[in-house]
Amino acid sequence: MMIRVKNLHKWYGKKHVLRGLNLKVDEGEIFGLLGPNGAGKTTLIKILTGQTDARGTVRVAGVNPLKNPIEVRKKVGIVPESESVPNYLTVEEYLYFVTKVRNIPAEKAEESIKKYDLEEYREVVCKDLSKGTKQRLIFSAAMIHDPKLLFLDEPFINLDPIYQRKITAVLREHVEQGNTIFMATHIMEIAVKLCNRVGIIKDGKIVKIVEDLEDLESTFLEVVGYAEVLPD
Repeated sequence: MMIRVKNLHKWYGKKHVLRGLNLKVDEGEIFGLLGPNGAGKTTLIKILTGQTDARGTVRVAGVNPLKNPIEVRKKVGIVPESESVPNYLTVEEYLYFVTKVRNIPAEKAEESIKKYDLEEYREVVCKDLSKGTKQRLIFSAAMIHDPKLLFLDEPFINLDPIYQRKITAVLREHVEQGNTIFMATHIMEIAVKLCNRVGIIKDGKIVKIVEDLEDLESTFLEVVGYAEVLPD
């Protein structure tokens, strides 16, 4: 079991964001998380990656992120929803910095530059990159240490169709090597293409696990209460 969550609660002030959420994710799968805006997707990822606290039982790659947030971040890779690169480092400087922080060979930075088509941007400071190129850089940093578990929060939102296909291929290869991916997305087509299972989150709870993704859109709209928008 790569992720196990039991009776998870999270408040922001008086707002009860996660309400007794339960979830299991197996090793070697791509697990998708779908839900309306404000359902708790990003909050759940932040808890699982040790970025915020909560109440409940949580295990991620054998680590309790509520008690050992640094240890869990050593084990995982994270592609966050919002851009998170240091503006005044170049692409090359940033990736070499990541290798230092993760205590991995510096050669990994050069490998990442080539793998994610960043050669022409190596001397460009991050603030001058397009959103799509920043997204590729964030992917490269998240994958640079070949994490056993990768967290993705709306990972394709800034990528053009060409790089959506390229990143999809990278992710499939990563899972074929025995790794696990946990992905929150609004893009149904991506979830259907990539995921083995999809959890639907509503009002702070996982209300359905979908294994047959053939009619995911209809299932999602029915579960969250918007089935009436579907055409007859």
